Amino acid sequence: MKQLFSKDKWKYAFYTVSHPADGYYEIRHRERGSVPIAVLLVILFSISFSINRISASFIVNDIDPLTINLLSELVSVLLLYLLFCVGNWSITCLMNGEGRLKDIAIALGYAMIPMIVCMNIGTIFSHAVAADEGAFYYMIIGIGIAYGVFMMLVGVMEVHNYTLGKTLITIFLTFVAIFIIIFVVLLVMDLINQVIGFFYSIYQELIFRA
Repeated sequence: MKQLFSKDKWKYAFYTVSHPADGYYEIRHRERGSVPIAVLLVILFSISFSINRISASFIVNDIDPLTINLLSELVSVLLLYLLFCVGNWSITCLMNGEGRLKDIAIALGYAMIPMIVCMNIGTIFSHAVAADEGAFYYMIIGIGIAYGVFMMLVGVMEVHNYTLGKTLITIFLTFVAIFIIIFVVLLVMDLINQVIGFFYSIYQELIFRA
C-alpha cells in the first residue's frame, strides 16, 4: 500500500498534468500510475466541489449551504466515476481498445487535479473580489474544468491508442452505456422489490389463515 501512495507516484500524477500525452502513455505501458491515488483525487475533487458550493462568496454563489449534503455529493461523484469507468471499459472492449479498467480509472482520476486546484483557488479568490469582478472567479473555475476535460480526452485517447475521432465516438457511446447500466440496475431493483412484495404477501396470507 505504501508503494501505491509513494512520493514518486504522487510526483508522476502532477507530471501527467503538465505532460498529458506522455504521462498517460507511461501509465498504460510502464505502470507508472496508481489507482488508489486516482480514487483519492476523485474524493478530493468532490470535497473541493462541495466546499466551493458552501464557502464561496455570496457575490458568486447564491446556494444555501444548508441544502448541501457533503456525504451524498461524495457518493454521487464516486458512483458517476465508477459508472464512467465501467461504461468506457465495456465500450472499448468492443472497439479494440487497449486500455484496462485500471488505466481508465487512473486517467479519469488524474484529470481531477486541475479541477481541484482551480476550485480551491476560486473559493479563496471569491472572498477578495468585488461585485463587478465575478468574471475572474468564473474564469478560474472554467480554466480548471476545461483543462480537466482536456486531460480526460487525452487520457482516454492514449490508454486505448485511439485517434481523436474514435475517442469522441467512444465517449459518446460511454454515456449511452451509462444510461443502459442505470436502466438495467433500476429494472433489476424494481423486479427484486416485486418479488419481495409477492413473497411478503404470501407470508401475510399464511399468517392470516393460521
